[in-house]
Amino acid sequence: MLKPRHTVAILQSNYLPWKGYFDIIHDVDTFIFYDDVQYTHSDWRNRNRVKTAQGPLWLTVPVGSRTDRRICDVRIEDAAWARRHWQTLRHQYGRAPHFAWVAPLLQEVYLERSWTHLSELNQFLVQRIARDFLGLTTRFRDSREWTLQGAKEARILELLRQAGATHYVSGPSARDYLRQESFDAAGIVLTYKDYAGYPEYPQAHPPFEHAVTVLDVLVHMGPDAPRAIWGWRGA
Repeated sequence: MLKPRHTVAILQSNYLPWKGYFDIIHDVDTFIFYDDVQYTHSDWRNRNRVKTAQGPLWLTVPVGSRTDRRICDVRIEDAAWARRHWQTLRHQYGRAPHFAWVAPLLQEVYLERSWTHLSELNQFLVQRIARDFLGLTTRFRDSREWTLQGAKEARILELLRQAGATHYVSGPSARDYLRQESFDAAGIVLTYKDYAGYPEYPQAHPPFEHAVTVLDVLVHMGPDAPRAIWGWRGA
């Protein structure tokens, strides 16, 4: 008997990820945060970009540059960053047509709560944005729920096996270490996400920039944001 189709994605948590991150979440039944792996400095784990009149501006959560830590163990170094991020987001996006729709979440995150670990902050933001603003019903899990062995491809395959995956949607950069024959042998269908073709939407401060936080889509498109992320494909 064939197993019921169960599509899974596995990604490290990112800070206020871009729309492509949520496009992958939309594609799967289960999304697994992969935060029990090495932290990478100058990456998307603790920073993202907002659109400004002067071009994209980095928002960075202060966590230090040490890479001898797992993402889930990375601690946030001070509390002053939160109010700065709120002020930047309010200044840059406050006049966007749907900023008021997103503002209560941002106020909760930056003014009403405190955060000690980067992974906790990232996972909270991703899940709230996915469910409350994009209407996604994807199940979220954490790789720390399982006992895993091996590294890179072997560890991914073991996680997929234990999670009961029949299909795996991967980011395109994993082509460097994932082998099609390994997935064939495991009976798991491997596909790579294609980020090409995203349409432009009415974004402040032209020229248009795709590589910014998903907040940019939300404040400019409001409840119609899914159309700019996956709905344009007719999905």
